[in-house]
Amino acid sequence: MHHLDVMGLLAYFILLGYIGFRSAKKVNSSADFAVAGNRITWPILFATLAASFLGGGASMGRAGQAFDHGYAFMFAASAFPIATVLTGIFIAPKLKRYIGAHTVGDIMEQQFGRYARLITGIFSLIFCIGILGAQALAVGTVFNAIMGINITTGILIGMGVVVLYSTVGGMWAVIQTDVVQFLMLAIFMPITLLIGINEMGGAEQLIAQLPDSHFSIMGDYGPGMFISLFIAFLLGETLVPPYTQRALAAPDARNAKIGYTISGLFGFLFYFVSSTIGLIALILYPDISPDLAMPELIKTALPLGITGLVLASLLAVVMSTADSYLNSASVIFVKDIYQPFINPDISEKQKLWMERLVNLLIGCGAVIFALYATSIIDALLISYSLWAPTILIPFILGVLFDLKCSKSAISAIIAGALITILWKWGPWDLIGLTGLSALVAGVLANLTVFTIIYQAFKDNRVSSPAVRNN
Repeated sequence: MHHLDVMGLLAYFILLGYIGFRSAKKVNSSADFAVAGNRITWPILFATLAASFLGGGASMGRAGQAFDHGYAFMFAASAFPIATVLTGIFIAPKLKRYIGAHTVGDIMEQQFGRYARLITGIFSLIFCIGILGAQALAVGTVFNAIMGINITTGILIGMGVVVLYSTVGGMWAVIQTDVVQFLMLAIFMPITLLIGINEMGGAEQLIAQLPDSHFSIMGDYGPGMFISLFIAFLLGETLVPPYTQRALAAPDARNAKIGYTISGLFGFLFYFVSSTIGLIALILYPDISPDLAMPELIKTALPLGITGLVLASLLAVVMSTADSYLNSASVIFVKDIYQPFINPDISEKQKLWMERLVNLLIGCGAVIFALYATSIIDALLISYSLWAPTILIPFILGVLFDLKCSKSAISAIIAGALITILWKWGPWDLIGLTGLSALVAGVLANLTVFTIIYQAFKDNRVSSPAVRNN
C-alpha cells in the first residue's frame, strides 16, 4: 500500500480512539453503557442498526458467496432484511413496553420467569461470542488481503481497537462509531462497485462474461439447500441481542419502529452492492479465494489515495458489527447471569466496571474463536444455529402475544437445542435422511414443544412486573 493509503487508514483508527475517549465521559451508569441512556432517535438508530448487521458476512461473505454461486446467495440471504422490516413493523415498537429493559433476558424474565432469563443469558452469550469470532476473522482477512499482514496479526490489531473503544465508551462509543462507519460504507462501497464496473468496461461487459446460472434465483443450489439458507437467514439473526438492544435504546415505540424498518430496507440495497462486487471479482480475479473477492478488488482496482479510505470503510463494516456484539455480550453476562444469580447486591458503580472487564475478556475469547473458524459464512451459520432454535420462538411469541408460561419456554429452548445438536453432530445423517437442516429441525422442535407445553400448563402463569401499554 502507498503511504497515502496507510495514512488514511491510520486516521480512521485515530478517529475511533478519539470517539471512545470522548464517549467515556458520558458513561456514568450501567444504563449508559448498555442502552446509551435510551436517547437514540430513529435516524441514529437506523444508522447504527445498518452498520451493525452489515458486517463481514454481509460484505465480504456475500461477495465471496456471489463469487461462487452468483446472485442466488443474495436471493437466499435477502430473508434477513425481510425479517428486519417485519420486525420493525410488528415487534420493535412492542419492546418499548418493557420499562428499564436492557437485554433479551430482561424481557424473557418478565414473560417466562427467572430461569428463562438465565438460560437466555447463557445462549445469548455463546451466540454473541460466535458472531464476534466471525467478524474478527473478517478483520484479519481484510488486513491480510490488502496489506499482506498475517491474518492472526490482523485479527489482533483490528479487534484490539474495537475492544479498546467499546470497553471505555460502552454503547455511547459503539453508536457514535457506528454512525461514522455507516457513512463510510454508504459512500465507499458504491464507489468501489462503480470503479469495478468501469474496470470491466461497463455493466454490459459484466453481464456478457458471467454464466447465465449466476443470474438465476437458485443458481446451482437445489431447492432444499436454497430453502434451508433462506430460513437460516430469516431466523438466524432476527432479534438477536445487539439488535434488540438497539430498539430498547430508542426513546419510544415510534423511533424504534421507524429506525428498525428503514435499516431493513437499506439491507436490500447493500446486499446487491456487495454481491455485484463479488461477481466483478470473479471475472477479474477468477483464481483467488472467494472470501478475498472484495479485498482484492479494493487493492488492485482502486486509484491511489482511495484504497486506504475504502479499506477503512471495509474495516468499518466489520468492526461496527464486532463492537455491537461485544458490548451486548458484556451487558448480557452482567445483567442476565452475574447480577441476578451470583451477586444481587452489586452496586451501580461495580456493575459498570464489571461490564467493562467482561467486555475486555469476551473480546479476547472472540479472537480465539476466530483463529479456529474456517470461513466467515461458516462461522455465521454455526452461530445462527445457537439462536433461532433456542431463544427466538419463545421470545417472539412472548412479545407479540404476551404469553406467560415458564415451563413452555424453558422446555422449548432445551428441546430446540438438543434437536439441533443431534441433527448437526449426532451419529446419524439426519440432514440427508430428512432434507431438513439442523436449524430448521431445531426451530420446528422448539415451536412444537412450546405449543404442547403451553396448552398443558398455560393456567400456570408467570407473575411478572407490569408493563405499560404500547
